Amino acid sequence: MTVYVDNMEASFQPSHRPGRTYVMCHMIADTDDELHAMADKIGVARKWFQGDHYAIAKSQRALAIQNGAVALSMRDLSAMAMLKRWGRPMGDPTTARARLNIARKDARAERAETQPERQSKGLSR
Repeated sequence: MTVYVDNMEASFQPSHRPGRTYVMCHMIADTDDELHAMADKIGVARKWFQGDHYAIAKSQRALAIQNGAVALSMRDLSAMAMLKRWGRPMGDPTTARARLNIARKDARAERAETQPERQSKGLSR
């Protein structure tokens, strides 16, 4: 089981801290339990949990890496997150984008197979 952090550097200006700007990134894991355990370890509040990932500050990213998280590109982490959302294993980060492309092709093929059925019922896309 592994926790992953991406290299995104999005600016975030919280309304409760006028004048402050945080540099944010994402943290995901193979399981929610593992993700929450890492969040607790690096001091990230549960309110930052966004259903399948945490938005964390760059300083917390460094702590996560010190505590064993694997640093990934934003694209690789995004591909892994999409696979997980679609009910597929996140698997190896080095193949995540290729596997996501396969999953997209499968989904398109599945839609194409059901399209004639939808049209016969008077349904459109």
